[in-house]
Amino acid sequence: MAGRIPQSFIDDLTARADIVELIGSRVELKKAGREYRACCPFHSEKTPSFWVSPQKQFYHCFGCGVHGTALGFLMEYDKLSFPEAIEELAGRLGLDVPREVGSQPDTSGSTAPLYEMNLRVAKHFASILPSDARAREYATKRGLTPDTVEKFMIGFATNSWNDVLKRLGANDSGRKALADCGLIIERERTDSRTLDRHYDRFRDRLMFPIRDSRGRVLAFGGRILDQGEPKYLNSPETMLFHKGRELYGMFEVRQARTTLRRLLVVE
Repeated sequence: MAGRIPQSFIDDLTARADIVELIGSRVELKKAGREYRACCPFHSEKTPSFWVSPQKQFYHCFGCGVHGTALGFLMEYDKLSFPEAIEELAGRLGLDVPREVGSQPDTSGSTAPLYEMNLRVAKHFASILPSDARAREYATKRGLTPDTVEKFMIGFATNSWNDVLKRLGANDSGRKALADCGLIIERERTDSRTLDRHYDRFRDRLMFPIRDSRGRVLAFGGRILDQGEPKYLNSPETMLFHKGRELYGMFEVRQARTTLRRLLVVE
């Protein structure tokens, strides 16, 4: 998928969208005169202050101030990027999204394999934790309930030097994705065996996937179980991960925002 989406198409798409139908498919709306109202899906409240106007094709919450068009709602509620929201809304209307020829290409394709690899590794780590007694005992002592472990996709990296490498980096594309994600490190000295040129970055650590606001795995943080340094080890900066731009747990907070009663921010 390459090329910029014409502004004229975006304007026409927004005008043709049925914002009441769209929001009503995700939130229980009640008709109130010419408009519709509901308890806001973006903050906790008992008295409805979220209004949807079919005439203006616009929504607004008088409680938290959130407002926007159908595209804005998809971005906020479904955690979509702007192009993804356009694709979603166009799909609901049975429209193909045009692209301008000769405009700057979309580079999302170059990062897609990295997102996919990070997710595969996160699932691999998560599959190990329940069967590793030592890691499971450590998590329990730290107060990590099964529900918390599942919600945060917490896992465990074994003490093997090449567990992830062997399982997910058996070919050139897999090794490249692992390297680009910062999950394997190249040795200073190498030999003729391909796998031995690299080794796993994370070993013998409780693993915490770092996700963006849409839930995509960007990187990892690992906590060593026993004494040793570094106690905490994070992924390096990559095409996906820029530490200063991310806040760990933000995705989980956004998922629980309608039921969240208290939020603790810690260093």
